[in-house]
Amino acid sequence: MRTLTRTHRRHFLPFALISSAALVLTACGSGSGGTDSAGTAAGAAAKAADQIPTTDVVSGVREDPAAAGLLPPGVRSLNVAYAVGGTPPGTSYLPDGKTLAGQDVDFTHAVAKVLGVKLRTGQAGFEAILPALDSGKYDLGVGNFGVTDERRRTIDFVTYINDGQGFAARKDSKLGAITDLKQLCGLNVATGAGTTFEATLEKNKHLCTDAGKKAYGVQTYSDSGALWSSLQQGRSDVVMSTINGLRYAVAHQPGLKFLNEFHRLDVGFAFKKGTKLAPAFRAAVNRLIADGTYEKILAKWGTKASAIKESRISPPELKN
Repeated sequence: MRTLTRTHRRHFLPFALISSAALVLTACGSGSGGTDSAGTAAGAAAKAADQIPTTDVVSGVREDPAAAGLLPPGVRSLNVAYAVGGTPPGTSYLPDGKTLAGQDVDFTHAVAKVLGVKLRTGQAGFEAILPALDSGKYDLGVGNFGVTDERRRTIDFVTYINDGQGFAARKDSKLGAITDLKQLCGLNVATGAGTTFEATLEKNKHLCTDAGKKAYGVQTYSDSGALWSSLQQGRSDVVMSTINGLRYAVAHQPGLKFLNEFHRLDVGFAFKKGTKLAPAFRAAVNRLIADGTYEKILAKWGTKASAIKESRISPPELKN
């Protein structure tokens, strides 16, 4: 089965446009034989975009001298790169097509306020951010980066939530909970380029051939619009992505179903290996947990199940 790789750099579309493309394709991918008009889909997409929460849970955060005192001398601003994927609660655009919003954005801004630093914001493909940290182009990367043992060899993390890997499919799919990757044999699996999902899938393709079955195909995409269109059109059979992102997509796009959680991972701010920023960021996250801001951010994005009790620096990968 041919593997489709789309790792070249793309311009990320506003969430409303991405959702519109996916919704337009819902009828052709549902197997129901129904049709939908572009106008109706666009209206539904605009409504979904308008549902992105905009409650301000950050402006009241105050600087914490103890946490700020852990910063390296002279640090007053930081270059941050966001992976803009188009699907909340991850970083996406508000309907204006310019303003970034998402759980990661709120956490990053809240930590910056605790530390009393300004942020210079950039955007890059998910797969491009981690290599760019080592070059010094960015001080930190933010994009729901799961903490794995492989990544810890070259990247330092400061954890702030727990998310992980899950699966979703069209409602007409016969797939149920995926508890063993051999259940995917012979299918096309869509996922994000440069992610832990891609790594997990590629690492375990042999399970199918070892069992005498046809290997599943791994289709990688750098933006969620193309990924969901692939599923809706039937080019892919199932999507593997973040648990929180899948739940949001299923809630806001018709014709989809969440299958199950597969593997939980801690998620953290990403830094160049050996960074001096990690202790300050850990203290800032723990301050947000203590003063209640942390809970407010999770409540805003409907992700309370992703709460952690305390931030840690590059903890071992969760095994479950």
